[in-house]
Amino acid sequence: MSKFKAICLLMILTLLLSGCWSKRELNELAIVAALGIDKVDNEFEITVQVVDPGEISSKQPSSGRSPVITYHSTGATVFEAIRKMTTVTARKLYFSHLQIVVLGDELAKEGIHETLDLISRDHEFRNDFDVIVAHDATADEVLNVLTPIEKVPANKLLNSLKTSEKTWGTTESIKIDELINTINNKTTSVVISAIEIQGDKNAGMDQTNVKKSKSSVLLKYTGLAVFKKGKLVGLLTEDESRSLGFLRDKIDSTIEIIACPKGDTLATEITHSKTKIKGKFEHGAPKIEVLIDVNQNVGEVLCKIDLTKEKSIHFINKKTAELIKKRIEETIRSVQQNYRVDIFGFGEELHRTNPKEWKKIEKDWLTIFQELPVKVEVHVSTQGVGTMENSLVSKTKGE
Repeated sequence: MSKFKAICLLMILTLLLSGCWSKRELNELAIVAALGIDKVDNEFEITVQVVDPGEISSKQPSSGRSPVITYHSTGATVFEAIRKMTTVTARKLYFSHLQIVVLGDELAKEGIHETLDLISRDHEFRNDFDVIVAHDATADEVLNVLTPIEKVPANKLLNSLKTSEKTWGTTESIKIDELINTINNKTTSVVISAIEIQGDKNAGMDQTNVKKSKSSVLLKYTGLAVFKKGKLVGLLTEDESRSLGFLRDKIDSTIEIIACPKGDTLATEITHSKTKIKGKFEHGAPKIEVLIDVNQNVGEVLCKIDLTKEKSIHFINKKTAELIKKRIEETIRSVQQNYRVDIFGFGEELHRTNPKEWKKIEKDWLTIFQELPVKVEVHVSTQGVGTMENSLVSKTKGE
């Protein structure tokens, strides 16, 4: 009898199971690779970059069509604009494969808080996509540029962002969840990688831009955009962006160029960098100490210098340390005077060091930050000089 009851129960349960009721076939979806958000008057203008699977497939010959299609829509909110886009798209937009979100320049200046609410709240958006800002351009213009090598421009945007972050140090990859957390932090301000269009913006959407050996229009990352209370207030230069990378302990590798004792230059490759920031209070006054340890290799020698001598290596270490230290100090002063926001995380460090003293200055932190004393110390060690001891330049000059 018990077996009979169990069988009946299982049969009833199978009737209640819904199966794949929510399944969606691939040929019913429009896969969105990139999303652009602009502000036009009082409305949001949305641009989506949708992949054409037939044009990027390695198994099918190209028909000559563009590998991506961009759709546009406007609305009072981002949510409304996306829904209204269904009136022009042939398929339902699918955001689970979204790779990157581009925020337009004007939108960034007005404020990004409202914009980020939907894409951080909606369940169809995953939290593993990056966010960047268009510099002197709209997000629509950026997403309309066709790129060489990478058929899908969203892939180019993402790959360039990550590659330059690891090998040059002027960009930072920031995921949506990290961005939201930083925005909600009342102490540390947000920085987002900025991209610009080099060349004629209108020519970028033409197929000829990817059919020539030299593209007339390129997308280039141009430093880090600084935000204050969710609004864009300025753009760091490449040198300032690299300095910020050192201070935030995000430099994996980069290049430094120093002057040689007898003229000309020498380039080194930074192979490792470790930054320690220490906060302290002296008689209630906050101070910051920064210690950076750097390892490097000699990468290119365009001057006369004997790399077999210890004093030459000592000279290279000293000059590299001085260069990095000077650039970082200049960057700190520039941010303190021009932007007046803590993008370095100094306030967080002071809070961790002494919560009691921090509480006394927390309300006036941005004012105190502008005059905050910061001591920077850089130690450099040269690990290798390459496969040649000295430069070919010296030999060709007969020296």
